[in-house]
Amino acid sequence: MKDIHKSEKLHGVCYEIRGPVMEQASRMEEEGHRIMKLNIGNPAPFGFDAPDEILQDVIYNLSQAQGYVESKGLFAARKAIMHECQNLGVPGVDIDDIYLGNGVSELISMSTQALLNNGDEMLLPMPNYPLWMAATNLTGAKPVLYRCDEQAGWLPDIDDIKSKITPRTRGIVVINPNNPTGAVYPKELLEQIVEVARQHNLVIFADEIYSKILYDDAVFTPMGSLAHDVLCLSFNGLSKSYRLAGFRSGWMVISGAKHRARGFIEGMDILSSMRLCGNVPAMFAVQTALGGYQSIKDLVLPGGRLRKQRDLAWQMLNDIPGVSCVKPQGAIYMFPRIDLNRHKIENDEKFVLDFLRQEKILLVQGSAFHWDAPDHLRIVFLPRVDDLGHAIERLGSFLERYTG
Repeated sequence: MKDIHKSEKLHGVCYEIRGPVMEQASRMEEEGHRIMKLNIGNPAPFGFDAPDEILQDVIYNLSQAQGYVESKGLFAARKAIMHECQNLGVPGVDIDDIYLGNGVSELISMSTQALLNNGDEMLLPMPNYPLWMAATNLTGAKPVLYRCDEQAGWLPDIDDIKSKITPRTRGIVVINPNNPTGAVYPKELLEQIVEVARQHNLVIFADEIYSKILYDDAVFTPMGSLAHDVLCLSFNGLSKSYRLAGFRSGWMVISGAKHRARGFIEGMDILSSMRLCGNVPAMFAVQTALGGYQSIKDLVLPGGRLRKQRDLAWQMLNDIPGVSCVKPQGAIYMFPRIDLNRHKIENDEKFVLDFLRQEKILLVQGSAFHWDAPDHLRIVFLPRVDDLGHAIERLGSFLERYTG
């Protein structure tokens, strides 16, 4: 009998954050090793609990969550998101413009499937959250990377964006606050991106899942508040700011030039209906989360736990000879650069795999985020300061003796 192979549509589709290095970590855990996982932004294992009032509301409403709801999601949850859009200055958003899904991940896949055809092109940042690359590849479209400039605080290079546009370009992805760099984009830059989208009839995909995780004087500007005459899809959810990653509760908001997107919206409605609805119990968390006290503020202000951990990780990384790191203004990640003239790394996946095997600490190589050199790593700074400090000390020691 012949072997059964995967679909050709999966060629080039991968998610390296849970790739071969993670598989090695799982095997080591099965052998009894304790692995510190700094590879994924999962707040719960590090003691970041969701607000009690959100959990209580979900428990209280469990008996009401036994059946399907409307494919776009629970009315009360979508209404709360609509009010959030009004507070953020995103105009013209109605209940029917909001889709709830099983995390933002599902909605990214649905929206790219609804828009892109074989041979189309999608502009993605470099570095980028790898699901965007995988979802674009899965549609049969071509991901085209635009550069974010480390020397400019990891801000997108507008001239590079313009140079990458062709007649086949359909959309542009903007991740703000950014994963993996932690950059928060100024309003003026976002306005320039909107202008490029306006001139070339592009759809804007705004990944804003870290919109409430901001440090220092950083200010988040919703893309939908600027793109009034351009079609804009904005993605957010409960996983990070509300520490509810396991609930898989995310949403997408369609705003801007909706009158020119009736066919696309019909496609989204079809895909939304095909999976009946998202996770109903988690939808009961949305109204309480958005309408209640925003406890994330206590974590990011001076003296807050996330702020302390960010400051420690940034300082310790920059103290390692041959390592430099732009200070994140948002999100929960560091993306340090390693001087390859000092540290002989030729394959960054091999480096993080060797580090895992020796130190029992799991990181992610920069190439997993489609960075084009083996000189970056992504580090999650969710562990408490003692554990985080220990991990970075071990990284510094390992770098000094690493020979490739």
